[in-house]
Amino acid sequence: MDREHHLKRLGFRAWHRGTREADYMIGGLFDRYAAEWSDEEIAWFERLIEQEDVDIMAWAMGKEPVPAAFDGPLMRTMQKLDYISIH
Repeated sequence: MDREHHLKRLGFRAWHRGTREADYMIGGLFDRYAAEWSDEEIAWFERLIEQEDVDIMAWAMGKEPVPAAFDGPLMRTMQKLDYISIH
């Protein structure tokens, strides 16, 4: 699958999480940064979105410790929550 198609599929999954809050958090992160991601960062995001929304949101909001597998620069970017735009 080419990169563009792969990103489209990930974008759909990022914005169809099941709750509006998770959609904004995960989909917003994707929309803001995915075009700049390396293959490794895309793979990280793909692993991340396999996790439960409540866990992802707890890590991003600092309510739970981030597991080592997800700790790093992208999680710190997610934790800023400055990419969310609600109209």
